[in-house]
Amino acid sequence: MMKKLMIMRLGIVFVSLQAGLALSTPNPDTGPGCGLGKVLWSGYKSQKNIAPQVMMGTTNITGLYPFAISSGTSGCTNDGRIWTEHKATMFASINFENLSQEMAQGQGEHLASLATLMGVPVEHRAEFYAMAQERYTSLVQAGETSPTAMVKALYDAMARHPILARLYVLR
Repeated sequence: MMKKLMIMRLGIVFVSLQAGLALSTPNPDTGPGCGLGKVLWSGYKSQKNIAPQVMMGTTNITGLYPFAISSGTSGCTNDGRIWTEHKATMFASINFENLSQEMAQGQGEHLASLATLMGVPVEHRAEFYAMAQERYTSLVQAGETSPTAMVKALYDAMARHPILARLYVLR
């Protein structure tokens, strides 16, 4: 019984020391991590106070925050990548007219680029092009003519395709 009590005491002391060390370590978080708000209010003494954090956040809402993040300015950094699942949709938005024509034809440079963004290897492009042409007809008949609907329909069709389904799972 005495041994158990001693072990419990040692355990409590150990946990207390660890908690004390964790609490005594300064927290480097000083509000919004980057952007114009962070730059403008960086000289303020007490950045952890509510007012400067609100001012940083409010300044970042001006619309320059997304620019700072995407361009890597105002203390923001990024890896230059867009979310994988949105690359194809962004490409389709920019090239929608050309993609629509090429999907209807079942071939083309823009359709090949879309296939690359969707992770379709060169050896399976013929299946992808045929599937895209088939999906195009059903999209037009359904009245779905947006880039988002187009890419979603292609991903859905890939998921059901006997060969492309394996690629869809791997992406």
